[in-house]
Amino acid sequence: EEYGLVFTLCSGSNITVIIGRHQAAVDIMEKEGAALVDRLRWTAASEIVLGGMRLLLLQCGERLRKALHTHLQAKAAKDYEPLQMHYTANLIRNIAGNPTKHMDYAKEYAASFILSLVYGRMGSIATNEPEIAAIGRSLKCVGSAVRPEVYMVDEYPFLQYLPFYCCDLRSWHDEELSLYQRQIAGDTVKLCFAKYLLENQAKLQLNHGELVYLAGTMFGAGSTTTASAISVVIMAVACFLQRQTWVQEEVDAVVGHNRVPTFDDYIDLPRVLAFVLESYWWRPVGGSASRDIIWQNYCLPKDAIVIGDHWSICQDPSVSANPEEFDPTHWLNNDGSLRSDASVYRVCPGGHVANCLLFITTALLLWAFRISEDDKAPINQWRFRGEEISITPEAFEVCFERKVEKMNELLK
Repeated sequence: EEYGLVFTLCSGSNITVIIGRHQAAVDIMEKEGAALVDRLRWTAASEIVLGGMRLLLLQCGERLRKALHTHLQAKAAKDYEPLQMHYTANLIRNIAGNPTKHMDYAKEYAASFILSLVYGRMGSIATNEPEIAAIGRSLKCVGSAVRPEVYMVDEYPFLQYLPFYCCDLRSWHDEELSLYQRQIAGDTVKLCFAKYLLENQAKLQLNHGELVYLAGTMFGAGSTTTASAISVVIMAVACFLQRQTWVQEEVDAVVGHNRVPTFDDYIDLPRVLAFVLESYWWRPVGGSASRDIIWQNYCLPKDAIVIGDHWSICQDPSVSANPEEFDPTHWLNNDGSLRSDASVYRVCPGGHVANCLLFITTALLLWAFRISEDDKAPINQWRFRGEEISITPEAFEVCFERKVEKMNELLK
């Protein structure tokens, strides 16, 4: 309202374009999407710490993206359903045993599943285990390196070629590379991303460093964002009780209390996925323009950072009459079925796997529990913090009331 639909922030030679309304986002980020596939360029993070190999901050790396997409497409994602069911059941049992640790259990759940998917390591993983703690430190190093104006090398890239400059960044790179090499050096099992990369290394045209970092990318990006997404879903469920009831009516009608929800119920539970998709609106990821973009006689210059402000876009009164209401119904058609464009809303390389994981997690949470705010500790919906390279809710308390008497027996 103060700066307009689109405004620009300048820091030295870096230009950041913020998009704040729906139609402008469609015009720029959808119609010009091919020009925005690049990630933001941080010399300190992407070139030095990550050696130009971490997909999270990679610029238009079609070869590496293809390696991820091939193993994570919808058909391949279906193979992971038994693994997802196993770890989701563990999450529900853990929360039932100690509800106050729901955020810790979400982190353990995400880490355990992603490690199984990537390296074939089975069993639940505690977040304080040495290797997990090391990966967490690595992600924090990347998070430190992407902070604007912390390292002069982002403003003057030639500094990276000075041997005495950024010694701390180079040591972080060596530590991370060694960490991921240790993970991939172990025995692998069937249905494992690392095994797929090793068997197809020549076909995918990957050198050893790229192979190691691709596998590491899966854990680093997948575990933190998945844990955050689960906590956001739990927060939304507790804060919007009417929407919770709306989804649970569907779950109870389709599934009942004599069996657990499964992926076979996917088509019959459109409200569950609509709730998940609505939760995705809470936080954005930025992109970078690979060429000049013209919008309403303005030029968004090549290499400008382009960010869609999801909060203000979702607050656009031209799209929603009541933008402050958490409303998953707009993902559904008038007949209650899921909109055809809703299933592809999350389009990151692991989007198919992430959508399936969040679907079954939300379905089981709402099948097993009635979730509500703790009257003694109201939830602040706006308290989020940067954690490593992602955004996650501040710690919050909720009450979990069991809905199913035979829950533990049915989850076996």
